[in-house]
Amino acid sequence: MATTKASLDALVIGIDIGGTGTKFGIVDRVGNVLFSGEISTKKHAEVETFIEELHKALSELIEKAGGVGRMKGIGVGAPNGNYYTGTVEYAPNLPWKGIIPLAKLIEDKFKLPVVLTNDANAAALGEMMYGAAQGMKDFIMITLGTGVGSGIVANGKLIYGHDGFAGELGHSIIIPDGRMHEGTGKRGSLESYASATGVRLTTLELLNNTDKPSMLRSLNPDEIDSKKVFEAASAGDELAMEIFEYTGKILGMALANAVMFSSPEAIILFGGLTKAGDLILKPTREHMEANVIQIFQNKVKILVSHLKESDAAILGASALAWELQ
Repeated sequence: MATTKASLDALVIGIDIGGTGTKFGIVDRVGNVLFSGEISTKKHAEVETFIEELHKALSELIEKAGGVGRMKGIGVGAPNGNYYTGTVEYAPNLPWKGIIPLAKLIEDKFKLPVVLTNDANAAALGEMMYGAAQGMKDFIMITLGTGVGSGIVANGKLIYGHDGFAGELGHSIIIPDGRMHEGTGKRGSLESYASATGVRLTTLELLNNTDKPSMLRSLNPDEIDSKKVFEAASAGDELAMEIFEYTGKILGMALANAVMFSSPEAIILFGGLTKAGDLILKPTREHMEANVIQIFQNKVKILVSHLKESDAAILGASALAWELQ
């Protein structure tokens, strides 16, 4: 009997839209991703063809999960997603430019209520509902992927700001007149240094500007990415280790600023770069502690997300949908 009842319980859909790919899944109340899939984002120059493919792929999963009648709604995490308006606005790493009424387009296609926020806010919600931040009222989620995203939770609430765009720590300026960010045209932002893209740029700079020996020199510059740098550092390559030390220093300085502004219980790191473990976590902790004033020292935990990377963004987006009336 219990199985029959469970089969009638409401489910939600979580969609995570990234610059390269879009992941989606059907999620139950306790955070099990029952069905999931992925389509390419970047191949769709037009948002309309993207939504067509998304609808086709998700419709199959909805049928498997018991039909559209079981779906309470859809939560969407997207770069520059605005919770208040349901629009994606001037996302530098998506193929569609300008202001896209994404929530409405998805709602019209699926005939289900849709709520949208940015991808890092979605990750923070997922962490609070299902992950390392369960029970926390004050924490900051930092996503370290192709870019650097952040979601800030204070007094148990996600901070959206007056316009829906609060929590862009990745675009805060850490090095005045520093490295140019191609997407925004701004110089010296955290994202320019502490993302997978930033690690690659730091590597290319060091290879060009120093004559230090490194196994990375045997690679074609086009082949160099954060994974290759991690492999070299794990093998004891001094230049690669220096790259992670420098990346952690910049990240630690930025986290010190974030700590002094919102006094979180923890900072939770998520995404590809966290796989480097202590190579990045140790310098990050050291430089964060070195740059906060005394009242904040040794108070803030730096944690790595408990959520499975493949599911975290889907779970975060789905957490939004449970709030739908």
